[in-house]
Amino acid sequence: MAAAALVTENFKFVSLFFKSKDVMIFNGLIALGTVASQTAYNVFAFDCPCSSGRNYLYGLAAIGVPALAFFLIGIMLNNSTWDLVSECRLRKCWKLSGATAFALVGTIIGRAVVAPLTWVVISLLQGQAYTCALSEFVDPSTLEDFPSGQELEVMAKFPCQGSVPMELQGFWAEIERRLKYESQLIGWLLVAGMSLMVFLMLCMKRCYSPLGYQQEDYWSQYRSNEKILFQRTATVHARLLAAENIKSFFGFVALDKEEREQLAEHQSASPICSTNWNRVTGVYLYREKNGLPLYSRLNKWATYSLENNVEAMEKEMDTLS
Repeated sequence: MAAAALVTENFKFVSLFFKSKDVMIFNGLIALGTVASQTAYNVFAFDCPCSSGRNYLYGLAAIGVPALAFFLIGIMLNNSTWDLVSECRLRKCWKLSGATAFALVGTIIGRAVVAPLTWVVISLLQGQAYTCALSEFVDPSTLEDFPSGQELEVMAKFPCQGSVPMELQGFWAEIERRLKYESQLIGWLLVAGMSLMVFLMLCMKRCYSPLGYQQEDYWSQYRSNEKILFQRTATVHARLLAAENIKSFFGFVALDKEEREQLAEHQSASPICSTNWNRVTGVYLYREKNGLPLYSRLNKWATYSLENNVEAMEKEMDTLS
């Protein structure tokens, strides 16, 4: 039972990642953009040095450096990253259980690896970077009728057909075909491995999710709507509060028609204390209160605020799950 509870906690948070249609669409757009970038790079920018000792570094850099950059950008653009940072800052990282940390880091990495994996796979399937990197390591003895005594510098020139000595031009197609075969094989194996991993995670999520399909879909819709409405309301609130402060300083404030209507409708905007901001900020995993679901930190805060039980709220808001 304890093991089942542990696995269930791991997949509570991961389930949102795989369930969200917006996330899937976003990941698809990222993958398409990465494919376009990779294609444009190979056409316009990739230029193998065809020099021993440099080919390997250039080929690896062409595959690895953009992938690393995409990964870091994916980490930075993921809101869950900053939720985790806020959680560690406000409620200390030591309060995160191992299962919770695994779930959070898993979802962050899962989002961030889409672009770098796409870049690596497309690079391998096209084969140019791999051919450049590994050409100097091709064993000449495995090539039929290849002249003996050739140095690495000669093998390193094969990615640049025009640089290959005339007497070795006939071996260019065979070497390119062999290296592209290896590159594409690795690329397809990587695709197969990642597809299998995603399939297994989806199966495990379905098996251990604490919610049924319909409620999980509702939870996803709730969080999406809460985020949209929260951001929209926060924008208006910040504008009204700024307008009040500016008016108190200048004696008037220059507003357009829409802003005047908003000010007339809402009259004023009171500053929100930092304690309440902190209570609705940070990591959240699904939980219930007396059988009723609490779908977010904001939902939890609103529920306890209605009860006006400050002590219970303080205790509950300090709880991650």
